[in-house]
Amino acid sequence: MSRQSEQVISDATVRNLSLAQTLESLVDLELESRNARSIERRFRLSRLHARYSIDAFNFKHHKSRMEAKTRILRLMDLDFLDKGTSVVVIGNPGTGKTFLAKILAWRACQSNRRVLFTTAMDMLNHLSASQVDHSLVRKLRTYTEPALLVIDELGYLSLDQQTSNLLYQVISTRHGAYSNDADH
Repeated sequence: MSRQSEQVISDATVRNLSLAQTLESLVDLELESRNARSIERRFRLSRLHARYSIDAFNFKHHKSRMEAKTRILRLMDLDFLDKGTSVVVIGNPGTGKTFLAKILAWRACQSNRRVLFTTAMDMLNHLSASQVDHSLVRKLRTYTEPALLVIDELGYLSLDQQTSNLLYQVISTRHGAYSNDADH
């Protein structure tokens, strides 16, 4: 706000704005700035590495995309997050599952929600390692607290009993957290 205050005051003088109107302009600028910083922070913590837009999703690339276009576009409103509903995207390789997940993740960042994008292997390796150093409970929070957790490449893994249990803990904790919130 301080960087733009001189410009706002100068504009207010030229436009003959009242003190209240000038202060309102300054407050609006500060709120916009805070929101932009918050979105940027959410993006940095999301591990997305790039911003993805539904405009870049070529629905004509594969017939499965065209068949699911209406459902895909409905996901962009992020109502599933408010309802605590999970979205599972399945399909053959090259149909755009990861790209679509990244689009949803960036959209959630833009709506100022906590997001984490990870591969199944990375998540399960981190959780397995945390069992060794007794930090599993803390590390589980990494995967259970974000409003949107995107686990990519799950179908490529063969899970043993231990990793299967870890995946179950993440999913059941996330589901339980929403159910408990809905009860209150």
